[in-house]
Amino acid sequence: MSARNIYNSALYDDMTAKNQKDLSQVKALILDMDGVLWRDTEPIIDLPSAFARLREHHMKVILATNNATRTVEQYLAKVRGFGVELEPWQVINSADATAAYLRRRFPTGGPIYILGSDALRNTLEKAGFYPQERDVLAVVAGMDHQLTYDKLKKATLLIRAGAPFIGTNPDRTFPIPEGLTIGTGAILAALQAATDVEPVICGKPEPMMYQLAMERLGTNPSETLVVGDRAETDIVGAQRLNCRTAIVLSGVADLQTAIAWQPSPDLIEADLSAVLDKLYANR
Repeated sequence: MSARNIYNSALYDDMTAKNQKDLSQVKALILDMDGVLWRDTEPIIDLPSAFARLREHHMKVILATNNATRTVEQYLAKVRGFGVELEPWQVINSADATAAYLRRRFPTGGPIYILGSDALRNTLEKAGFYPQERDVLAVVAGMDHQLTYDKLKKATLLIRAGAPFIGTNPDRTFPIPEGLTIGTGAILAALQAATDVEPVICGKPEPMMYQLAMERLGTNPSETLVVGDRAETDIVGAQRLNCRTAIVLSGVADLQTAIAWQPSPDLIEADLSAVLDKLYANR
């Protein structure tokens, strides 16, 4: 139990004693990654053991993250590095959701200006959208570890000239072992301040990622438990679709925030292992 997140053990014990929701209908989990499975390169729990428990109980699972800095293949490799083997259909990120949105809006593809990682570029290129710095269909902004003033300037001018402004996700911060650092939402906020244009968000809390996940899982919302560490994206997005929800205190959310959140999540737990304990207690 992390002292950084659970700083009132008496309050936590009282809350969990009252939090006895019936989760017997749950057949599948949608798991966030950063703050739920790991912090950067450090696993939060014993991941091989957790996924073995899911298999033992015949529980289907998909990983769904707002982080678009890795491709599906790279996420599979990262999970494999922690001792867990998954298949490509079991990973969805906000780059996939952004590609789906662009395909709907611009079916024939075309040029876009991209602030973001190579993984985001690769995903969008596979969907028919290639990077260009003028006469673009849209400006797409995600997490960019090589962000410069010049990139922000070009994006600002394009948006002010009328290009649609699309953001992969609104997460303002990102959990790493040292604490919370800048996230995609902070980059979007800078562009919004410079352009007076609010971005269209493709990742959580918008519903597309969870809808894609449930299509792959073959479940309905009442059978699907979404586990996340960020109330304003992971939990809101799931609640909009009437999915069951669990917020963990191993990433961004602290106990006070989790308890105060309305509508209340079905579970508030220290980490994913505690969620699984509560889930299997209903079996």
